[in-house]
Amino acid sequence: MLTVKTIKSNSNIFRRAIWLMGNQFEISIVANDVMWAEERIANAINEINRVEKLLSAFSDSSNVTEINRNAGIQPVKVNAEIFWLIERAIKISELTYGAFDITYFSGDKELITANNKATKKLSTFGNYQSVVLDDKAMTVFLKEEGMRISFAANSKGYAADRAKYILQTQGVSSGVINAGGDLLTWGLQPDKQPWTVAAADPELQNVAYADLNISNMCIATAVNSNENVAVANKNAIKKINPKKGFPVSGIVSMSVVSPSAELSGAMANPMITIGINAGLYLVNKLNQIGCVIIDDHQRIYTSKGISITE
Repeated sequence: MLTVKTIKSNSNIFRRAIWLMGNQFEISIVANDVMWAEERIANAINEINRVEKLLSAFSDSSNVTEINRNAGIQPVKVNAEIFWLIERAIKISELTYGAFDITYFSGDKELITANNKATKKLSTFGNYQSVVLDDKAMTVFLKEEGMRISFAANSKGYAADRAKYILQTQGVSSGVINAGGDLLTWGLQPDKQPWTVAAADPELQNVAYADLNISNMCIATAVNSNENVAVANKNAIKKINPKKGFPVSGIVSMSVVSPSAELSGAMANPMITIGINAGLYLVNKLNQIGCVIIDDHQRIYTSKGISITE
């Protein structure tokens, strides 16, 4: 159902909330005609559904299933869209020293046990360095039998980016996509002010970074349930260090800001496992990316270029 917030006589924010890809999405666009807005939001939803189907590991005929089925056997020719998504994921793995990794070991029951033997096996098979890409043949090969890939960590952000692209190509000059709490914005508010975190999501008006300018950017926040914290629209998840297999402590939340929902979402979770100092050092080396970190003493740390008034 489309809801409307009237800003002034000829300008409205049209919103539609819908459950997609296992997450609550809310698509908001600035427009002055309800039918025009409905059509474009519907097209954005269709694009998100297309991405979900493309990246599914539950379809016998999908590229992802074929890649996993042929792990340790042979390369698989894939759709160009999937190929470049995997390549970008590997680059993020390299940036985060392997803390972000779309590969995993298929013995799911063993992975959730707490013993060191299971952790060692996880480290052996969850290894992005064992993914072989051939950009001429457009093939993907998992070198180790038993390896799998999953886009669970970056598909939501990628789908949001694609939905934004569709909306922009269809003439939507300003809007917000709230993808499970990750906020992707473009353009300006109807009053010509930049989108802030609080403007994009009023439920976040009391967070420390509520007034942060995120126009034409995405902010994605990861919350660590090993700490006693509650953040609006965020499900706290127990963070495990992928190298050591033990819970991470010290960081309550990590918010990453970049022009891409795919990048922000993929970076936020692994940054918690890297730690405060290493995380800030990493982000400060990169262009067009920033972060806000809150530790377990409610102290706030920001990367260069981001200023928070407490």
